[in-house]
Amino acid sequence: MNGIEDNKAYSSARSSKHWQQLQILAEQPWSLANLFAHDDDRAKHFSTQAGALYMDYSKQCIDERVLSSLLSLADSCDLTARIKSLMQGAMVNASEERAALHTALRLPETAELKISDQNVVKDVHHSLAQVARLSDRVRNGTWRGFSGQAITDVVNIGVGGSDLGPLMATTALDEWADTDIEVHFVSNMDGTQLDNLLKHLNPETTLFIISSKSFGTVDTLSNAKTALSWLLATAKLRAGTEGSVLRRHFIGISANSKKMSAWGIHPEHQLQLWEWVGGRFSLWSAIGLAIAIRIGMAGFKQLLAGAHRMDEHFAQADFAENLPVLLGLLAVWNSTFLKVNAHTVLPYDGRLSYLPSYLTQLEMESNGKSVTQHGGHIDYDTCPILWGEIGSNAQHAFYQLLHQGTQQVSCDFIACVRRYSGELQNASLQQQHELSLANCLAQSRVLALGNDAIVEIDGQVACDADKYKYYRGNQPSTTLLIDELTPHSLGELIALYEHKVYVMASIWDINPFDQWGVEMGKQMAESVHGAMQHDSNEHFDASTNQLLQHIQQLSF
Repeated sequence: MNGIEDNKAYSSARSSKHWQQLQILAEQPWSLANLFAHDDDRAKHFSTQAGALYMDYSKQCIDERVLSSLLSLADSCDLTARIKSLMQGAMVNASEERAALHTALRLPETAELKISDQNVVKDVHHSLAQVARLSDRVRNGTWRGFSGQAITDVVNIGVGGSDLGPLMATTALDEWADTDIEVHFVSNMDGTQLDNLLKHLNPETTLFIISSKSFGTVDTLSNAKTALSWLLATAKLRAGTEGSVLRRHFIGISANSKKMSAWGIHPEHQLQLWEWVGGRFSLWSAIGLAIAIRIGMAGFKQLLAGAHRMDEHFAQADFAENLPVLLGLLAVWNSTFLKVNAHTVLPYDGRLSYLPSYLTQLEMESNGKSVTQHGGHIDYDTCPILWGEIGSNAQHAFYQLLHQGTQQVSCDFIACVRRYSGELQNASLQQQHELSLANCLAQSRVLALGNDAIVEIDGQVACDADKYKYYRGNQPSTTLLIDELTPHSLGELIALYEHKVYVMASIWDINPFDQWGVEMGKQMAESVHGAMQHDSNEHFDASTNQLLQHIQQLSF
């Protein structure tokens, strides 16, 4: 099939009667304790499942009227047609005049999707074959460094989506690793990560992956330059040449092959990206090379298969049972209508430690917008501030605010049901896992119901007189239970959140695939850096001028 018509004029949710209905419903007092007290089947009514993911959203401040209005709101903005446009390669990224085809990255090889008469699925699987070829060479020891030794460590140099996605996935799936090769990640511009890492690596057995869609990101290229200098310092002592070092110790992943070649990446070690792949949606592409090296190509393909399964669910399931649609609509209800402008992600599983950081970029860079697709000013709240932490750690960090602070915060609790089973069975570890699950359920219960959730505190019934022990409750949350964390189920989970972002953006009529907000600061940094280096008299604002003067006095 060919890509469908670009720039299709969709209906606006903002102008629909359902928007007004939700505004009215949001003004009424909401009590989760009362909602549960008057409906014994509430959890059954507000829960659903797809694949390995079970979602309970009964602790959200909704009833059947709200859910019905939200589903009608989705229909009012032509969400079905918008999903079709996304999947079929329409120009959904209007400001950059591009498609956003991350879903094509996980289509099976037998599928076909033509954009401008080019079958992108064929291109994707050609790239995946290259990923398999290079990762296999590294894993089986045939890839050798300049001194002839096999690779023992791989360092992924990237930033944003070129870092957070592979970092999150390799950490989550580390128990699936079947190689002794260690994978590391470097992103910081200031060199701290790289400096600390290089002290412990052997330049003769270290391979660097430079991941940059444009191959012009200053953060990434500054780290790559330092890595090359480090390698050359040792290679010269071993009669190695710069050409040998570049060929044997660097792989490039980019949409700009000319820049990769100019930097010195050998053509056989260049992996292709496409302009229609956004950085924060790119771990499914060659950007996932580090994942493939760590867990093997078979595991990486299972990750893709899990994401594809969620793609099919998103495209085909009725909205009332559609996990991404429901998750996105609930986020809109909280942020836009209930004015809950903070959201936290709380995985009760240490393997998902980087998931909150990954979702922070995915959601806030995508939907942190204040103009519509057509450039109009937005008069409603869009993306909330998002952060998170492993749940058990967060309990000792910011749960105090969640339970007794003055801010309304919505929460996503995420946990895996099965762990430490089979040949890995360990009674003590299993008990720890059960304790973690118990805390996950208990915390979401107390956040929802407050003092109504418990009978006694320290042997006494909590009452209004115990002001410092009062839990107000009514903090909305969704709980996602994963059957078991595998490459396939992780793929489902990540794709779920990708599509959640698209649902939110569709309701808000914003473009989730550009990020113009970061550009001006990067351009200004070039001017400031020039002034810093050349003691320029170029005038900025009084604060910046004074800070520059202080830095120059101490450093130059």
